[in-house]
Amino acid sequence: MQQQIENLLERSMYASRWIMAPIYLGMSLILFALAIKFFQELYHFIPHILEIPDTEITLKLLTFIDLALVGSLTVIVMFSGYENFVSRMDIAASTEKLEWLGTHDYGSLKTKVTSSIVAISSIHLLKIFMNIDATANDKLLWYVVIHLSLVISAFFMGYLDRLTKH
Repeated sequence: MQQQIENLLERSMYASRWIMAPIYLGMSLILFALAIKFFQELYHFIPHILEIPDTEITLKLLTFIDLALVGSLTVIVMFSGYENFVSRMDIAASTEKLEWLGTHDYGSLKTKVTSSIVAISSIHLLKIFMNIDATANDKLLWYVVIHLSLVISAFFMGYLDRLTKH
């Protein structure tokens, strides 16, 4: 009787991983929202490209890069999370398959996410530095402190991941 309860409990817990599937599917909607935002920004940017100073073009380019990085991070989390925690993706041999699909374990996924967060934070910080006249000094210090804490956290997470793999 105890073994039957244990088996039922374990099967239920294992099946509960499918609760994550709709969440990963919902991340597709986030990608769609990012695409809409990207093209909205592009729509407002293109007509004024000849009037905008170089620094503003650079800031806008950083915005586009930022949106692309967030989208890429979303794809990585969506596919890797699904493959690691829900089910392997059965993609037909005739279908184009992402080279990295199925190669990210939880540790490498954490490293990719933290690296992407640091890259996104770096872009935000660069945008702030390029528009430094509009930023209060006390806020600038906090931006730098927060960015450095993200960098240090990413470094230590990568270091710990490397230690555990040896």
